Amino acid sequence: MTRSVFPSHLADAMLRNVSFVSTFPLAAIGLSLSLLFAGCTTAKNDSSSRVGTKKLRIAVIPKGTSHQFWKSVHAGAEAAAKELGNVDILWKGPETEADTAGQISVVKNFITSHVDGIVLAPNHSQALVDVVAEANAEKIPVAVFDSGLGAGPTLVSYIATDNFRGGQLAAKTLVQAMGNEGKVIMLRYKEGSESTEQREKGFLEAMSAEPKIQILSSDQYAGTSTEEALSAATSLLNKYRDQVTGIFAVCEPNCNGTLEALVQTGLAGKVKFVAFDSSESLIKGLSDKSVHGIVLQDPFAMGKESVLAIAKHLKGETVPATINTGEYVATPANESIEPFNRLLRPEMF
Repeated sequence: MTRSVFPSHLADAMLRNVSFVSTFPLAAIGLSLSLLFAGCTTAKNDSSSRVGTKKLRIAVIPKGTSHQFWKSVHAGAEAAAKELGNVDILWKGPETEADTAGQISVVKNFITSHVDGIVLAPNHSQALVDVVAEANAEKIPVAVFDSGLGAGPTLVSYIATDNFRGGQLAAKTLVQAMGNEGKVIMLRYKEGSESTEQREKGFLEAMSAEPKIQILSSDQYAGTSTEEALSAATSLLNKYRDQVTGIFAVCEPNCNGTLEALVQTGLAGKVKFVAFDSSESLIKGLSDKSVHGIVLQDPFAMGKESVLAIAKHLKGETVPATINTGEYVATPANESIEPFNRLLRPEMF
């Protein structure tokens, strides 16, 4: 970040040199100093000049607003604002994660209103590149959370789970649940969603190292809603019902639909199921053994750290390029202990 500050050596020289001071009237010296300081203030044109003059308006834009995960992100963002004391959170996103055009429109509106900073979870890694570049052009700093953005724009930081590792943990958990052998289905989420694509890659790479594991299907997109996932999972489970021994879904709506499909096909508890992200139905599934593991993120921390990162940047402080908020696996054996209990039931706004 470029900073303009008053040259201290000039001020020191003026104050130390008695002969200089005695030569000019004090009023003239005061005028000279005030003009110099005023010049520095005028030259300071980066985002840090907004700090200390007014309450900061930070826009937090999720992929969608209907799922538990995003409600917890919202709670974390509000907690950061409360901690900082001089921040207003402007929370707005599309209702569904499929609405990329709607998310772009939300970002554009915040650029037009010239917020002090933007925190964004892009629901498509490439489609949001241009609008973030627009924010850069307007000198509005942007931090990205949850899901990555394509190359081009300048970002303050990327705050997220290590999704590739999360996929690897899902594979390890499923292999253990199946007794180290079996045939597996993986349900994909949505093209362009960088976070879930990384989970899928991590899962498949880990499974490829297992000599007694066969992948039955890994190219089926289940969509962004529980209803779409229910339909896709039901179709695959019926197709492979005499072969499949394990299934993995990569995010909350997919997992909810997959669990319902297992119940409706009579395969719940028989086919080992590992989910990613928590919901009430999935927590219940841990208790009745229809869910054998849930890979967990920390959405509250994600929302909080994202807002804190933008605030630090606006103050001129250094912010790490990436901030990892962690990845965990809850199982029937550990669901009631910390941190798993907290992460299964995160605070929501």
